Amino acid sequence: MLDSGLASRAAFNRRRQTPAQLVENRTIYERHGAELSIYDTFTPAEKVRLDAEEVLYCGMITGKKVLHGQQQFRSDFLPHESFVMGAGETVDIDFPEASLDAPTSCLTLGISRERLRQVCDQLNRDEPLPPSLGERDAHREQMFHIWHTEATQRLLVRIVDSFLGQDDERDLVLDLGVTELLSRMLRQQGRQFLLACASSDPTRHALTAVLRYIDDHLDQPLEVDQLCRLACMSRSKFYEQFRAAVGCGAMEYIQQRRLERAREWLAAGRGVTEVCYAVGYVNPSHFTRRFHQQYGMSPREYGQGRR
Repeated sequence: MLDSGLASRAAFNRRRQTPAQLVENRTIYERHGAELSIYDTFTPAEKVRLDAEEVLYCGMITGKKVLHGQQQFRSDFLPHESFVMGAGETVDIDFPEASLDAPTSCLTLGISRERLRQVCDQLNRDEPLPPSLGERDAHREQMFHIWHTEATQRLLVRIVDSFLGQDDERDLVLDLGVTELLSRMLRQQGRQFLLACASSDPTRHALTAVLRYIDDHLDQPLEVDQLCRLACMSRSKFYEQFRAAVGCGAMEYIQQRRLERAREWLAAGRGVTEVCYAVGYVNPSHFTRRFHQQYGMSPREYGQGRR
């Protein structure tokens, strides 16, 4: 769930004014070429259309949505998740659980394509990918749905605070916050592209071979020196290229992938202890702590919430 302060601010807005409409009642805040909207829905509804005129970042606050997109795309959208739409994309939304007492609420942050291009160009200059993998592309297919980490959660709260607060430096905080959010989006997009390459053609580059090897051996001990040999790189070169391509060091990435795989298996109904050992943890308590740090809830809470 989003930070309790953010949830309380959304509730405060609802108390201050009678909803103009029961489905997707919208409150808008604008600053510095970015537009924040908070949507509240107070009654069940189906197939409510959402069009993205610009890049649109969506984060759930309370309740549940079901998203429907092109090519039979369908996904539940729950608190602590992010959904990104590229300019011109459309989804239809169901609200199966919304009520007056427990509205379904989310926030969206609309960002201009020019702003996205600027951040993408800066990221390509500061953290270039290996030439054979090409550059990050601000216009690449941008729709993706992720379970975001606590770090992104805190960033969202900071951005919302900058819209709602009266601090003299709120514009600077917002500007830096949006830049960081876009950098995270582009890194996540790039990571998904690399994982798709690693799955379909791991021989495309040394790093895609490494990513495929990691995914195939998450239940086993993995060491950086082992990955360097697989990539045929020195430790310093491997560290530099891996961080530029993935956005973090190799050991941090391995932990993230283990927890991502654990989340997938928990959602599929597998037990916590079974999943713990299947993704390479030897201590269930340690696994529970790391999962909570990454996703803001325990593995058991996550599994129960998905059933």
